[in-house]
Amino acid sequence: MRRPLIAGNWKMHKGVAETASFLESLLAEDLPPAVDVVCCPPFASLPAAAMMLAGAEVGLGAQNVHWEAAGAFTGEVAAPMLAELGVGWVIVGHSERRTLFGETDATAVARARAAQAAGLEVIYCIGETLAERDQGTTFAVLERQTAGLAELDPRQLALAYEPVWAIGTGRNASPEQAEEAHAFLRVRLAGAFGGDAAESLRILYGGSLKPANARELLALPDVDGGLIGGASLDLRSFSDIIRAAAARAAGVDS
Repeated sequence: MRRPLIAGNWKMHKGVAETASFLESLLAEDLPPAVDVVCCPPFASLPAAAMMLAGAEVGLGAQNVHWEAAGAFTGEVAAPMLAELGVGWVIVGHSERRTLFGETDATAVARARAAQAAGLEVIYCIGETLAERDQGTTFAVLERQTAGLAELDPRQLALAYEPVWAIGTGRNASPEQAEEAHAFLRVRLAGAFGGDAAESLRILYGGSLKPANARELLALPDVDGGLIGGASLDLRSFSDIIRAAAARAAGVDS
């Protein structure tokens, strides 16, 4: 069974002091060892988080990375810089980066390739919009978004399916819709990397996963964890989701 991964994407929340306070409380929790946990604070809070998480079981991730290792790219951060800080993970291709900042499939793959070259593990985000879902083009969109994955190392990769229409809208993907998309992606991964690698690679759900729906969604065969947004900002909610993932790993009802 694939080991669950629960990653918290804090987006543009929690400055240095709040980051330190949250992580101190999180590390004091009796977190289940059967789950990989990663927190992804904003860039400004990464140094403080790196100090807090040094030697801890909770991993540290960044929310973006540039595809070049250095250069005249004002406002960007290179993968070697993140690695030097102690960052082990990076989110690439998030729907907000695609929608608000012009991220494309090509630039997402370039960022992921650079991150892996620096030794980072990548959470690679994909997913369809409401219009694409309503037009019945979900699978075509996912096929396009995963076309470049064969350029990456599957050993340093997790996929995050985030139906854009279910993020912060009050609408949720049904378990059937989530599993259908994840199963399709598993087949795509087999085509890119081979069956064994596809079976080992974790596919996270990123469509407003929270304590109320975590048990049901994390019990699905092809859902291997979650990329958590708003619920990762609250200690109790984030801890509850981690424990739901641990229950799935143990094969018990949470």
